[in-house]
Amino acid sequence: MTPPVFKPVADHAVLVTFGTEIAEDTHRAVLALDRALMADPPQGMIETVPALVNLLVDFDPLVTDHAAITSDISERLTGLRIETVTGRERVVQVCYDAALAPDLAAVAKATGLSREAVIAAHLSGNYRVLMYGFVPGYAYLGGVPAPIRVPRKPSPVRDIPAGSLLIAGPQCLVTSLTMPTGWSVIGRSPTRIMTRDQARPFFFDVGDTVRFERIDRADFDRLTRESAHG
Repeated sequence: MTPPVFKPVADHAVLVTFGTEIAEDTHRAVLALDRALMADPPQGMIETVPALVNLLVDFDPLVTDHAAITSDISERLTGLRIETVTGRERVVQVCYDAALAPDLAAVAKATGLSREAVIAAHLSGNYRVLMYGFVPGYAYLGGVPAPIRVPRKPSPVRDIPAGSLLIAGPQCLVTSLTMPTGWSVIGRSPTRIMTRDQARPFFFDVGDTVRFERIDRADFDRLTRESAHG
């Protein structure tokens, strides 16, 4: 493993970067350090935030400083066990009805596949939660199959509904809020990503695996109504 790069962030955090490109071994290193620090936090550490290639370690500047946190992390890296840890499997229901999948036809055209072939490819992916970012509940999943990896759009589209299923390159996510996006919208899910549970506010944990389950429009409408009143 290449030695990570440490970078101070403001007066209260250190960013530990393991690489410059998204890769499975790099992300495993991020999660391994995250687990080690959470199991035995350095003095003054407040929280850790894992991302695709780096880990943000936030601390109380009245208790410790950048040098002390960096030294502690460096010592832990010496015996760090980097292994694949499988989280829980999460099932996300998704409807690919044309009215809920405005970019499905464009993805099919760009990839030379039929709409059904794009759907089948998406359902066959091996998805894992890599990180949270951008907005609350916005979980980035890796694992989009190569045949349907399409680039971001040249410009974002506004007012994409919550629950929209998006893909861009090797990544996939389900939106948690109505928002703009430059990713391709190929379906929509009634699965509640924001749980309304203060102890567990998000449906996913980093490291969880995700399996998408296809439903028809009638089931989507029914489950959406139930979720709204649940």
